[in-house]
Amino acid sequence: MNQLALLFLTAILAGFGLIVVTSLASSFITSTTIVNFLIAVGTIAVIVFAFSVLYIAIKALFQKNWM
Repeated sequence: MNQLALLFLTAILAGFGLIVVTSLASSFITSTTIVNFLIAVGTIAVIVFAFSVLYIAIKALFQKNWM
């Protein structure tokens, strides 16, 4: 279960990275549609995987599965 949580946390970091990189590289990318799409994908990834990590934490809390 810890490997799954680490995978989800990595996906959250990748989503944040996608948001930051597209906002920094927006001057290089001429199409604002592409920049807005990539920011939306990054935001959705962060939200979905954050809820997944919360679900795993709550499930472990109620199962008393601490290790």
